[in-house]
Amino acid sequence: MTNRENYLGIARRQGYEYMPVHFSMCPSLQKRFAQYLEEHPMFIPEGPGMVGALPMQCAAPEDFSIYYRGKPLAPGGTVDGWGVGHEPGSAAAFHMTHMRNPMEHFDSEEQILSYPFPVFRADGAEEQRVRTEAFHAAGKAVQGNLGCSIWEQAWYLRGMENLFCDMMTEDPMAELLLDRVTDVAVAQMESLARAGVDSVYFGDDIGMQHTLMMSESLYCTWLQPRLKRLIDAARAIKPDIIIIYHSCGYIKELIPHLVDAGIDVLNPVQPESMEFREIHSIWGERLSFHGTIGTQSVMPHGTPAEVRQKVFENLDIAGKRGGLFVAPTHLLEPDVPVENIVAYIEACAEYQNR
Repeated sequence: MTNRENYLGIARRQGYEYMPVHFSMCPSLQKRFAQYLEEHPMFIPEGPGMVGALPMQCAAPEDFSIYYRGKPLAPGGTVDGWGVGHEPGSAAAFHMTHMRNPMEHFDSEEQILSYPFPVFRADGAEEQRVRTEAFHAAGKAVQGNLGCSIWEQAWYLRGMENLFCDMMTEDPMAELLLDRVTDVAVAQMESLARAGVDSVYFGDDIGMQHTLMMSESLYCTWLQPRLKRLIDAARAIKPDIIIIYHSCGYIKELIPHLVDAGIDVLNPVQPESMEFREIHSIWGERLSFHGTIGTQSVMPHGTPAEVRQKVFENLDIAGKRGGLFVAPTHLLEPDVPVENIVAYIEACAEYQNR
């Protein structure tokens, strides 16, 4: 099997020859792992090629100072393509930032209408197409990365508490903001579909550690229809595109609504929040999965033998057809031993030959 055939076989539960690895690390762990590889070169089963969402242009960061009420960003702060400010977090959790929400003080629909939403770079779509075709020519699958899609991007702009209040009081500002954010996501998704990517990874955190982030009713009223619109837009262009949806935490009651919206692969099935065996027993005929190896549990605190055992156990649950890209459920932080990363990679490489 080529890389692409193997990837599609796992995603579509049609059988596979090897398990590709996928994980990301904080900078300090990257350095330690690179040092390990210099001394102990190892085979790492290859995953898909990656193509990003349409690159965005935004106004210069200082132009957004009016939305922060004149308070400058902390040293090292940046402004993203949506105008959301990000001030540095701690060294231990570098990917967590303090956000400056540019719509925090908005009180009218007119302010949302006049806000400078992202503008896409003119050469972005062509860049996506060329990269996708190059990966396919090499026999590699291609995964597009949309990032945050609707809920998270909207609350990054408005502030989570404000957006919850807008939704619960049925303020027209909520509908307008969510629609505008969805419009941007649809444009990004359509571009990836036209480029010919095999799958698209995106999502929104809608769960907390042991409960939903919002009621099932609130989710179905405000977010599920917009998610379905986003997925339908991709499938109108590329009917066989694989939709990989991410949400950390507990989301058990929302899975039926995600399936109805059209997702194909659920990420990350965080074991501290949901039991993979249970979720697979219910949804394994309709969904594939990505993740399942806990970054709050076995990766930092288990032994290499325990990591290997968990990888094998979860792949056994999925079975010979596939349906699971086994991987850590989130970024690997500084407390993860390099030996556990090695154990994860070796377990993926050895699974089919046990």
